[in-house]
Amino acid sequence: MAKIKLTKTAVDAARPKEREYELRDTIVPGFMLKVTPFGGKIFMLAYVTNSGVRRKPALGRFGELTVDQARNLAQDWLAEVRYGRDPCAEKTAARAAPTMKELCTKFIEEHSKLHNKPSTVATNELNIKNHILPRLGRYKAHEVTRAHISELMTGMADRPVNANRTLAALRKMFNLAELWGYRPDGSNPCRHVQKFAENGSTRFITDEEMRKLFAYLDRSDREGLEHPFITLAIRLQFELAARKSEVLTLEWAWIDLERRRVTWPDSKTGGMTKPLSDEAHRLLSKAPRFETSPYVCPSIFDPSKPMTDNTYQHGWRRILARAGVPHVGTHGIRHRAATDIANSGVPLKVGMALTAHKTVTMFMRYVHNEEDPVRMAADAVAARRRIVVGAEAPVAEEPSTEVEIEVGAALETADVAEPASPPPGLEDGKYSSRTKVGNYRPFRHRNGANRATPPGARHDENREATR
Repeated sequence: MAKIKLTKTAVDAARPKEREYELRDTIVPGFMLKVTPFGGKIFMLAYVTNSGVRRKPALGRFGELTVDQARNLAQDWLAEVRYGRDPCAEKTAARAAPTMKELCTKFIEEHSKLHNKPSTVATNELNIKNHILPRLGRYKAHEVTRAHISELMTGMADRPVNANRTLAALRKMFNLAELWGYRPDGSNPCRHVQKFAENGSTRFITDEEMRKLFAYLDRSDREGLEHPFITLAIRLQFELAARKSEVLTLEWAWIDLERRRVTWPDSKTGGMTKPLSDEAHRLLSKAPRFETSPYVCPSIFDPSKPMTDNTYQHGWRRILARAGVPHVGTHGIRHRAATDIANSGVPLKVGMALTAHKTVTMFMRYVHNEEDPVRMAADAVAARRRIVVGAEAPVAEEPSTEVEIEVGAALETADVAEPASPPPGLEDGKYSSRTKVGNYRPFRHRNGANRATPPGARHDENREATR
């Protein structure tokens, strides 16, 4: 193996032989030129990593790189080796890195199908097909940047819910990419990318609507206006504060009437157990039951299957219309039940157990502020403030609530101070000003003794000092 100073003249003079041979550089250790039998001339670098592994990667072809460029590149690589890195291994890993399509496939097969519900898996697959791959499919997993994610979200601004679900899938996907070694730690490009606001909300079922609804349910059960399984499902969803799917798939084998408990082996949040209230126990004890059906609310036409979502939704919509209640989705039942639980005074942890929520934040999303209690609280606060400041209570024609009666009694017994007399010199007509309001006059428009200097004013201190 010849050793010469590699220059452009020396490289041009190198001729192919029957076998490939190498010309080593005398300036940079390990830097060489390989000449192939077909006349190819390739710059290479031989080095040993800190772990003792011998490497001999190609730097580039002569013509693509000049001799000086190849030598400078070789020196840069050797410097990285001295810092403990392995440029050749990094280059090989970058070439072998998975594409976004491969990462998406692995995400679905090795994570989503193992840890998510089938509906979530289907949503992830749909978002990958319609949004992720069309925009990011041409990139390697380690090439995706925050700008790419931001551009994807901007392109989905007209579909905020889909955009947020896609962002959630991508965030988890890139977290797993770090775990699988496809990206460096802490390099998730979804970080700091903001979600869109989701304006959808569930309407709250008011007390008056509850009275109308249950009056019609009672009449329906007496006169046979609706199928008993539909009315039973509605009543159970109210009593158990359950999700629609939890009521429709409820099986008799999960219910223990003696211990008054019901246990779901699986749900949206995993297995859970709830106690049965007296009303829930009464409903289940008297519920019609098909001996061949394992379900509490079976399908109307095939008792061997649970009631379909379509049957329940249409039944709920029909019952609301006949009861004279404006439409609200079946999830509104769970919102109303959670609000009743929160307003009943039970501890927060107990309320979360009754609704099977895992976090306080999610539980509070289901709790609505009822108008009457909030108004009564506002009146009580206003009454307390009037007592503190010594103001007179507004004259009311007739107390409408117990709170107003108590407020009136409190104000009668309180020591109400006499209102302070207005400062002198503020009578209407004494001064002209475009900014006066009633007896108010701006300080700069006052004259004479009534022009009191505001406490702490600098010119007030100077005047006192000159006296």
